[in-house]
Amino acid sequence: MSEVTITKLSSKGQIVIPKTLRDFLGLKSGEVFAMFGERDTIILKKLEIPSDSEFDELLNWGSNYAKKKKISKKDVLKAISEVRKKGS
Repeated sequence: MSEVTITKLSSKGQIVIPKTLRDFLGLKSGEVFAMFGERDTIILKKLEIPSDSEFDELLNWGSNYAKKKKISKKDVLKAISEVRKKGS
């Protein structure tokens, strides 16, 4: 576990992750994060973006799964529409 470090928010809304913490976590420029905030707490979670070959593998798996379960494009679009209606 790393030690506590202090940083501040810039006028552009940017926060610098101190070098000691970047080094400790092995963070590189261009890393992608998901953020969650509640009250006075912000959580950052580093995301692992799949490579092109991993993404192709996921697409193939999804296509094969949909074929086995007889899920059509129309079914998927309907499900997306229903979820979006619930979110608004």
